Amino acid sequence: MSLDKSALEAKASIVKLKPKRAKGINDVNKFGYLFILPFLITFIVFSIYPILRTLYLSFTSFNGFGEAKFIGVDNYTRVLSDKLFWTAFLNTLKIWGINIVLQLGIAFLLTIIFSDIKYKIKGLSVFRALFYLPNLISAASVAFLFKSLMDWQYGSINQLLLNLGIIHSKIDWLGQTQTAPLVVSIIGAWMWFGNSFIVLMAGVQGISKDYFEAATIDGAGRWTIFGKITLPLLKPILLYVAITSLIGGLQIFDIPFLITDGLGSPSNSLNTMVMYLYNTAFKYNNVGYAAAIAYVMFIIIAIFSAFTFKSMYHSVRKKGAK
Repeated sequence: MSLDKSALEAKASIVKLKPKRAKGINDVNKFGYLFILPFLITFIVFSIYPILRTLYLSFTSFNGFGEAKFIGVDNYTRVLSDKLFWTAFLNTLKIWGINIVLQLGIAFLLTIIFSDIKYKIKGLSVFRALFYLPNLISAASVAFLFKSLMDWQYGSINQLLLNLGIIHSKIDWLGQTQTAPLVVSIIGAWMWFGNSFIVLMAGVQGISKDYFEAATIDGAGRWTIFGKITLPLLKPILLYVAITSLIGGLQIFDIPFLITDGLGSPSNSLNTMVMYLYNTAFKYNNVGYAAAIAYVMFIIIAIFSAFTFKSMYHSVRKKGAK
């Protein structure tokens, strides 16, 4: 009887202790919220609030001063019929299209060379650092460099091409509508091919070398190996590169802005969507309309990204099913 009584008393004491112990643990867990509070406040102030504020301003005729007057969806209606905006959109697509072809072309070529087991090129880390170096240079420095190189009268590019006999007269690279977007695309490809190369090489290094060795023993050439083994297995990586490049390409601003007069000359051929947004807000003081442009850009980028993801994702799944 005494044993049963002592057992009941011990059990009761344990039951009494459990809530206190759980309460102490909960107090410690709540204390952890203090560590994420600085990031949470920063994120709300500098990310969430600007997004919501821009959304509100997109429905107003705010000019940067005074009170914002609510006008409904008039700004969005204006964007849809704005020829300058859609010209800027086509300019952006043109620049990005040439850029991505050059960028991925160079990155693919280097990936083929450095992943080929026949070449066995050493010092990959050194080459990766050299190829990525242009991405570390500030956009202002890159724009000044190429503006000097492409100068019509005294640029080194014209002087070199004249000495080699490739051209017979100087070309105004940045003053013609045919050549200016091409120059900006080449600059972008030069700056970003190293990043794409590093990502692609990381994907190649994740592929088992047994595939390449077996294909080499069977007598497959390097182009066959690339087309039948490397490229299909790299499609998930290509999906990532394509979407990130698309998002960044449709927001191109710094190089076109710095390499010209900031208004998209010559003849509006370098006026990108973000440049048009920037000038609308800060040069012409039409902040409400610029906010609407920003959200239309967001919708366009989201649609293009979703389409790219869906098409490439289904391609990867079909290849995996086979």
